[in-house]
Amino acid sequence: MPSVKQPLDSAKDVANAAGDAISKTASFFTSTIIDIGKGVFSPIATAGNLSKKPAPGTAPGIEHYLEKADATTTTVITTLDYGPDLCETTTHDTIDDALEAARKPNQTVRWINIDGLNPKVVDRVCKHFGVHTLAAEDILNTYQRPKLEVFDHHMLIIARQIQLLQNQLKNEQVSFILMKDTLISFQEELGDVFDPVRRRIENIKGRFRTLKADYLFYALIDCIVDHLFPLLEGYGAAMEELEEEITMRPTTACQQKLFAMKRDLSVQRRILWPLRELIDGLYRDESDLIDDSLKTFYRDVQDHTMQVIDLVESYRDTASGLNDLYQSSVGNKMNEIMKVLTIMASFFIPITFVAGVYGMNFEYIPELQWQYSYFVFWGICLTMTSGLAFYFWRKGWIGKE
Repeated sequence: MPSVKQPLDSAKDVANAAGDAISKTASFFTSTIIDIGKGVFSPIATAGNLSKKPAPGTAPGIEHYLEKADATTTTVITTLDYGPDLCETTTHDTIDDALEAARKPNQTVRWINIDGLNPKVVDRVCKHFGVHTLAAEDILNTYQRPKLEVFDHHMLIIARQIQLLQNQLKNEQVSFILMKDTLISFQEELGDVFDPVRRRIENIKGRFRTLKADYLFYALIDCIVDHLFPLLEGYGAAMEELEEEITMRPTTACQQKLFAMKRDLSVQRRILWPLRELIDGLYRDESDLIDDSLKTFYRDVQDHTMQVIDLVESYRDTASGLNDLYQSSVGNKMNEIMKVLTIMASFFIPITFVAGVYGMNFEYIPELQWQYSYFVFWGICLTMTSGLAFYFWRKGWIGKE
């Protein structure tokens, strides 16, 4: 039997839930920044349990994926039905339960969310709603770049969400099928960044429930973009700590952390530029799936995307600057070591000369017959080394910063 989650009963419950989520998010990113600064940083991991693209020459469609479908793939199917006076979340045991669930009389939008990509489930959903087979193939091929494809009665949007889980960035494909009164989202694994949107829907105040599925999609794509801001703030804080560490004590670990950051920023850059083009396509779309009144909202998301891109580019430049700083610090450290070794060698050059002269195997050296020659030798050595030390000090080579 499907389980139904009732909406929050009051605005106070909504505020408390939102406050708890914000505090948890803040503490999560604070601890993450500290861990990154300590070097517990690891590169972006790509979610997904499906094979890569089919072999060249394979017929288009999802038959390739159906043949290799894994029966052990965990799929969680939830529907969120809402309207002006309705908000009901239901978890279904099978995809047929979700597709055959009756709509409520006062229902405005149905959001079907599927966690876990099972080819048979995707095939069943696409056939039920008449989704093009090429769109189904793009959903299962989880190595897509963000893109937009418009069909007769639906729209396919491929996006990517980046989450920071256990000090590791997870890069996951999220696919949306947008229709007039229905939005279907496909995620590779459990866990997403959409909880703020769910809370907004559950909130009895506000106009969210009175709007259509195109506004729900806007809210979700905006949430994906906005989620990157605190993530990038973590990079900024980590780079500040890394800059201080490189300046004070450059080590190989600093360089490894720096390379990891540059690699992750490059991945985000490759995701964000196609996402910008996707949102620009939504803004310019002429189909009736997106109301013209929402174009301003999509333009706002586009502006947020450009801000994130600017931050990524700025941090990439900062990372390059830190790499130059690291190389310079290592070079300066090597120069200091060479200076110390050179000064130590300089002290022994005159001593070696005197010892070499009086260590020659001549039969007669007058000074060697003198009673105090041994003490004179050490006096000469101490005088020359003291003179060199004084000269180096006056030049500022030792004893001065």
